[in-house]
Amino acid sequence: MKRPPSSRASLPIPDPVREHGVPVEALAPPAGAPNIVVVVIDDMGFGASQPFGGPCVMPTAQRLADEGLRFSRFHVTALCSPTRQALLTGRNHHSVGMGGTTEMATSSPGYNGYRPASAATTAQILGGNGYSTAAFGKWHQTPAREVSVSGPFDRWPTGEGFDEFYGFMGAEMNHWYPQLFHGTTPVVPARQPEDGYHLSEDLVDHAIGWIGTQQALTPDKPFYAYVAFGATHAPFHVAPEWIEKYRGAFEAGWDVQRAKTLERQKALGIVPADAVLGPWAEGVPAWADLDVDERAVAARFMETYAGFAEHTDAQVARLVAELERLGELENTLIVFLLGDNGASGEGGIEGTLREHLVGHGIADETSAMVDRLESFGDATTYGMYPVGWALAMNAPYQWTKQVASHFGGTRDGMIMRWGDRIKKADVGTIRHQFHHVIDILPTILEAAGLPAPTSVNGIEQSPIEGTSMLYTFDDAEAADRRTTQYFEMCGNRGIYHEGWMAVTRHGTPWLMLPDGLPFFEDDVWELYDTTVDWTQSNDLAVELPDRLHELQAVFTAEAEKYQVFPLDDRVTERENPFLAGRIDLLAGRDSLTLSSGMGRFTEETTMNTKNRSHTITAQVSIADVATNPSSGVLIAQGGRFGGWSLYVVDGELRYTYNTYGSYLASIRSRVKLTDGEHELHMRFDYDGGGLGRGATVTLFVDGAEVGAGRVERTTAYYFSFDETLNVGVDLGTPVSDDYAPTGNAFTGTIEFVRIDVADDAVTGTGEDAVRHVLAHQ
Repeated sequence: MKRPPSSRASLPIPDPVREHGVPVEALAPPAGAPNIVVVVIDDMGFGASQPFGGPCVMPTAQRLADEGLRFSRFHVTALCSPTRQALLTGRNHHSVGMGGTTEMATSSPGYNGYRPASAATTAQILGGNGYSTAAFGKWHQTPAREVSVSGPFDRWPTGEGFDEFYGFMGAEMNHWYPQLFHGTTPVVPARQPEDGYHLSEDLVDHAIGWIGTQQALTPDKPFYAYVAFGATHAPFHVAPEWIEKYRGAFEAGWDVQRAKTLERQKALGIVPADAVLGPWAEGVPAWADLDVDERAVAARFMETYAGFAEHTDAQVARLVAELERLGELENTLIVFLLGDNGASGEGGIEGTLREHLVGHGIADETSAMVDRLESFGDATTYGMYPVGWALAMNAPYQWTKQVASHFGGTRDGMIMRWGDRIKKADVGTIRHQFHHVIDILPTILEAAGLPAPTSVNGIEQSPIEGTSMLYTFDDAEAADRRTTQYFEMCGNRGIYHEGWMAVTRHGTPWLMLPDGLPFFEDDVWELYDTTVDWTQSNDLAVELPDRLHELQAVFTAEAEKYQVFPLDDRVTERENPFLAGRIDLLAGRDSLTLSSGMGRFTEETTMNTKNRSHTITAQVSIADVATNPSSGVLIAQGGRFGGWSLYVVDGELRYTYNTYGSYLASIRSRVKLTDGEHELHMRFDYDGGGLGRGATVTLFVDGAEVGAGRVERTTAYYFSFDETLNVGVDLGTPVSDDYAPTGNAFTGTIEFVRIDVADDAVTGTGEDAVRHVLAHQ
């Protein structure tokens, strides 16, 4: 039976009246609706990629640009979760509750981390109109307390319109030892790095497999694939052969590279011939100011990043090749975002091989890093390049990720390819119209011939705030249809209006422990005429105060309209769910009992043991120790770059505390375990007096003290954004090298493990910790 005509304004589309003996036809989108593939590369700046004048060789991105269109004034939100929420809903990030990242949600409507049901996602709309839908890679849009096996799952990818999901839920992921989900089920890759495993390749393997299956079974049904790489976000993980391609390529330094990039951009027509480099950030050294070791380390970081970027591009090549093999390339609208924010400067002035160290305001040591140049990119590192390279990768613009006031934080390269829909005369050309990430969804809907729904699942929909970009396909000189756009992130804010921009930078991303942030009313505003000043280099605020005041009024109006107020630059309070105003999953509890096999608990879904006294008690049973001494992990949280583990090695109970991957303290039992049932106990007596202080650790077997020792430095704010807590095994990277990354499961039987916390927790509400979290989104 044919479905009756429908306006498609209300989803789901009503079923037709059933008639006996007449089969029901499948729901289908309008005739000629294309496949949609959206690809996102993480943390890539405007001036990094080959098609936009950068040093990272990306032949696939270049091919798509040569066969499609490049957009030179495309903008994002300056941070991860907000850009993705805006991308998938077509609304400004505050309108859909994502004024910050999921880990920093508050009770304010613009910052609560919950997408309202009145803002349906691209997947919900396309799926409701007959598309197959799938997401692969980084998600980072589910409220942090809901990322557990208990759910709820309505804000997971499969609850937000995607039929299939394979990827990770948080901000970043180890590319050698990732912890992934297939749908809502935790999974661990079958292969290891020594087998040739890499996360980016795995994601594309799954995307190719899904598309192939979908086309084999339903070749007449279009698909929507959202492929969001963890690359090129830290950690910079890539095999040596990709890094070697760039050996020696960056020895001239970031100042020279920045100038070279600008010249290439001018030659390509990406920026006007009279464009100049934006001002250099105060406090960041010039290349000439670095000593020999600092230059060697910095150059190797950039070689690693460039190899990481090119490797990612090679995976996109595989995806494009599969579309071509299936005969679907010309019928596919590809949207390629070369960044979800500007390049990240949170690696600090020196760069780091231990990202969480710098995230806690501690500089990594060049003297240690220079001895490890050949290990950059491997599984023993968790690296990120120095601020200077981030600034260079954002060329010609100033500032970086997080800084929503300046184009270095918000302007990224973007490419669209759509077969014959782009006229032959326009293929390979550049579009200079001003656009924003909220314009992607309406562009997709227009391409598919679909209306924006007025109702989804019985919920009236808020207006889509983006505008389609398809008009630019037919007319390179068409007038801009987006003439006003606000920007705000972490108090950094700006307003674009009819070619003018008023902006104010509130903080500095790489200062993890600033002495203090100014009051919002004391922030200094700048004014730029971007029609003649492409790179925000000529501040006219003093010259044109009336124009500045006009734009400030526009910002206020837009901020009120889209739920930006109240502005929030609070510090440690936003890490604490109670003080931030969001629900704490374990609020009011001082004990948590877990069984063997339980795991994949993130820091917001398990007991917080940081900066407080606590105990770990494991009830176990051991047999045959004479021939097979017990070994393995009882319980572990975190991994190689921060965490703790209670485990057994050859019958000996041990506890290791790993502080940022830079300091390890291990306490061992003086006796070995015997056959039978045992109560294994660890008591952690926190010194108090501040955050990240020391502790005395005591080990007990069946109530008897068997070992004790000191942990002189502990973790202040977080262990990891990609590792988890697990019982009976240490997943991901190991907390301690006393056991291997795999095959470390406890060989005995675990009846239970219990975590009990004391009431002596130090909250540190007077210190600035919010940026420690922001550094990793």
